[in-house]
Amino acid sequence: MFELSILQKIAIGIVPILLAVTVHEAAHGYVANALGDPTAKQAGRLTLNPIRHVDWLGTIIVPLLMFIFTQFVFGWAKPVPINAARLREPRRGMFLVAAAGPGVNLLMAVGWALVTAFAIKGLDGGAWYAEPLTLMGQVGIFVNLILAVFNLLPILPLDGGRMLVSLLPVSWGAALSRLEPWGLPIVVVLLVSGALSAILWPIMGTLLGWFNALIHVF
Repeated sequence: MFELSILQKIAIGIVPILLAVTVHEAAHGYVANALGDPTAKQAGRLTLNPIRHVDWLGTIIVPLLMFIFTQFVFGWAKPVPINAARLREPRRGMFLVAAAGPGVNLLMAVGWALVTAFAIKGLDGGAWYAEPLTLMGQVGIFVNLILAVFNLLPILPLDGGRMLVSLLPVSWGAALSRLEPWGLPIVVVLLVSGALSAILWPIMGTLLGWFNALIHVF
């Protein structure tokens, strides 16, 4: 397989990256609306139209640059507005709303595995779409898995942190919530120090091995 140019990498990576980040955010809004909080709906965020969710820096520029130049993909979309007080069961509801993002990323990873399996079958026949679609499927699997695993870290404001707050006793959850302003600096320190890679890559290695096996089952 020849080395891809930067433009080819962008063409292959932009669709799975854009879908992974924007559908993640939309999922939070859909689940919140189903559980009684229409805030996202009222803000026009109950849509799969990526334009409504895109943060141009975090959804496109940063992930694409990292995809092109590194082996780590990091990005974000505009957060969907959620009002926990409007949920019918706030603690249980916030857990489910937070879990929806990583959950839909895992489902999309399975979908991209199906795409990859289909594309691989076309490689032997020399189908024109087979190689780019295979590469796109592999990117889709990787990006969705890394977003799911990263967002499940028990650090606020990540989804894993919100899920943990919902599970802890109220007083403990309130104490953890007060640390939220430090969440992003903590993530940056973990990233720069290499600790984040040490945490994520063993998990990613296992998941990618499972998905590689899954591709060959289809």
